[in-house]
Amino acid sequence: MEFKRDIVCDLEKGLREMPQFLQIVIGPRQVGKTTAVMQVAERLGWPKVVASADEPLPPGPEWVESQWRMARVKEAGDGGPILLVLDEIQKVAGWSEVIKRLWDEEQTRKGRIRVVLLGSSALQLHQGMTESLAGRYFLHRCMHWTLPECAKAFGWSLDDWLLWGGYPGAAALAGDESLWRRYVTDSLVEAVLARDVMTGHRIAKPVLLRHLFALACAYPSQVVSYNKMLGQLVDAGNTTTLAGYVAALETAFLLSGLQAWSGSAVKQRSSSPKLILWNNALIHAMSRRTAVDVRADAGWRGRLVENAVGAHLLCHLPNMGYSVHYWREGNAEVDFVVARPGKLWALEVKSGRGGKTPGLPAFRKRFPESEALLIGGGGVPLEEFFHHHPAVWFGRE
Repeated sequence: MEFKRDIVCDLEKGLREMPQFLQIVIGPRQVGKTTAVMQVAERLGWPKVVASADEPLPPGPEWVESQWRMARVKEAGDGGPILLVLDEIQKVAGWSEVIKRLWDEEQTRKGRIRVVLLGSSALQLHQGMTESLAGRYFLHRCMHWTLPECAKAFGWSLDDWLLWGGYPGAAALAGDESLWRRYVTDSLVEAVLARDVMTGHRIAKPVLLRHLFALACAYPSQVVSYNKMLGQLVDAGNTTTLAGYVAALETAFLLSGLQAWSGSAVKQRSSSPKLILWNNALIHAMSRRTAVDVRADAGWRGRLVENAVGAHLLCHLPNMGYSVHYWREGNAEVDFVVARPGKLWALEVKSGRGGKTPGLPAFRKRFPESEALLIGGGGVPLEEFFHHHPAVWFGRE
């Protein structure tokens, strides 16, 4: 039976019950956005026009107009809704302006075209949505696959998911590690770097960008100063360049550099970043370690666990008004700090047996209003934590 993610039901409901809105789906490449939309189309049974702008030479606005025209031609049919799906819409120059014009025309003429826009670049999509499409869209997020989804779809255990990550297209190749690694690096990582990051940002040093990403994969969930990065990268430029490249990688859902929590935004921006890969598959694909090596190395597994916790938080919390950080003062450190207005949590991650957590008492002494959450090692079991939306642990569902 074909696996269906929750977004399938959410998107179908949006198309049926909210015809006054464009439906926009945002998320990483290769997590099943297009597949989900095609599943929705099958369930709806409406005539459809489906097109992708993901071409070596990005199309102009006339491409959007042509697809829209084909959808209008289909309106001459049985009188029902017409589904128009435009994939990687952020690739089209001036996409938001032409979509706004055509959608406003559609609303004025009371047309029957229902539009789904898909994109994999957070920055480019958000710019278009906020500048031109305000009040005209409903946003769906289709993020990296969670442990429950991989367990249900592929029969994976926690250890499987920590190693192979959550790219569904790569799951079938996990039995051949060499083939799996080539697929992830060539078809996923390189595609995102070349098609999303480098085309959507001013990247003066593409080789540096790739080396920075590889360095992050070697230091998952670790605090690495930009000066230390400069010492390990060839032709590294300066710290401002590196910080900009980390930000660019974040817009493509690959990598985030968490800032230290201090209660001061100025100090947070000047802190060394804690590197979190948004999908553990990226770490293993760029590593020379085999699956056997990983399972025998408790220390490295601990890094994978901590990174997975960070990725789980980043995938689901920021859009709900939370921010994610880490904390360090002297020898005291807290793995993650989750904040929202008026609330603060300190998270400690334990991949093995429970033990002392010296950072938590120090943090709570420094920020007495904070609450603590221990994940693994005598606290919330790892599988229990990953089987829920993270907002559950912070008072929201």
